[in-house]
Amino acid sequence: MSVLRLALVMLMLVVAGISSAEPRFVVGFAQDTLANDWRKVQVQEVQAVLAQHPNIQFIVTDAQGKTALQAKHIEDLAAKGVDLLITSPRDQQALTPVIRQVYESGIPVILLSRGVSDESYTSYVYHDNRAIGQQAAEYLVKALQGQGRILMLEGVAGASTTLDRGQGFEAVIKKHPDITLIKRTANFLRADAILAVDALLASGESFDAVYAQSDSMAAGARMAMQLHGMDLQQVPLVGIDYIREAREALLLGQQALSFTFPTGGREGAELAIRILNGESVPRQVEIACQPVTPATAVSLEPIF
Repeated sequence: MSVLRLALVMLMLVVAGISSAEPRFVVGFAQDTLANDWRKVQVQEVQAVLAQHPNIQFIVTDAQGKTALQAKHIEDLAAKGVDLLITSPRDQQALTPVIRQVYESGIPVILLSRGVSDESYTSYVYHDNRAIGQQAAEYLVKALQGQGRILMLEGVAGASTTLDRGQGFEAVIKKHPDITLIKRTANFLRADAILAVDALLASGESFDAVYAQSDSMAAGARMAMQLHGMDLQQVPLVGIDYIREAREALLLGQQALSFTFPTGGREGAELAIRILNGESVPRQVEIACQPVTPATAVSLEPIF
């Protein structure tokens, strides 16, 4: 064997040895549901970043919108020995104990977009949902000139996003006694929003404006309103997320306002990599959101 070939073989063996010595990590993401487009994209964004690191194995579970199943998935991932847990708790209070147990066992925990009732986490990627709710209420109060009936389509009961978006909204509405607030739960899903709004209108109830705590629910509300012959351009509708459907509705004059709401998946994945590399990370990372009007939607790309 020539000296050059021998040198090349030895180099390949050294490289192979380094590669095999690389630490392998397992990251588990216990997601609430993959039936929701926004949550599915959140997982995809995490996966896209982690895929650039071949020494990281990524596991995703789908709780199908069931709190008990998400708790089981979190426990199962911990039992399998994941090196880091990512989750977006469906129910803030109900899932705090199981997440606390994982965190106190020494497994780093990253919370994406939804919080828990204590500080049992390594890092929390969040948005200011209360401020969004307040801005949505201020907009609709002005649009209705301080009087009328507003339908609030709420997300998943018990989720921190639902609580904060609702509390921020109601804090403003309470200052306006001539505004009546009607609440219906639609779980951040189009189908549930269609059913909720259809049932409401079929019962003879009416409303002058809609605050949907997600743009998926806003899309469902529009479908139900159209079925009942309502003029979408005459009913101010505010949503959150600024997905493609929202942008189209804004440009058509069928939605008055949305708020950008990035999933935080990329930021969460980058935090995970830093933690696995032994680096320190901030306890909280806020993702900026901004209001989107029909005028600004012309040039602003949706989040997906």
